[in-house]
Amino acid sequence: MAILNQEKIMQAIDWAYEKSVNGVPGLDSAVEMAESYMKEGISSYDQSNSLIRWQNTKAITSGFITGLGGILTLPVAIPANIASVLYVQIRMIAAIAHIGGYNVRDDKVKALVYSCLVANSAKDVLKDIGVAVGNKVALNAVKSISGKTIQEINKKVGMKLFTKFGEKGFINLGKAVPLIGGVIGGTFDGIATNTVGNIARDTFTPAT
Repeated sequence: MAILNQEKIMQAIDWAYEKSVNGVPGLDSAVEMAESYMKEGISSYDQSNSLIRWQNTKAITSGFITGLGGILTLPVAIPANIASVLYVQIRMIAAIAHIGGYNVRDDKVKALVYSCLVANSAKDVLKDIGVAVGNKVALNAVKSISGKTIQEINKKVGMKLFTKFGEKGFINLGKAVPLIGGVIGGTFDGIATNTVGNIARDTFTPAT
């Protein structure tokens, strides 16, 4: 049985980000998904809203979930349900960042994407670097983020997610949780994913 710790959570997040950005067979990368919503005459805010709605409908259907089965070969022992939720949410956030004009291959942008994973706690994670959730992060501000700050953001995100999964009782589930049906092991939380998407939208593509 897999016993999770903060380090393994961070390894799972890094794995999910790599899969989201580079894509996997049968599933669009974050950039490809984003560009399918980037239409002329529609604001980036509305484009993000459309993408979020998709994530909260099609992303929890059995067909999509079944498609994740082939990518769940992890370098560390992470329960399939946790890995799947991380992948779905990170790909959504990274897609929204791309819609907002951010380079998702930039480690600084990646750190901001990670911060959105903790939803309403993102404000606490980012306040120390002077980024206010709800106001678009200026590209120049992103460039000024130091490597040390990136490490601090990632550390805080890992700690908050570890606490979150522990509170929900996911920590000791191991690989016994099946990846079946329309819901990821009964743990996919559409409300939480919607909240995460809204934080990403307001951070990378706020209404003007």
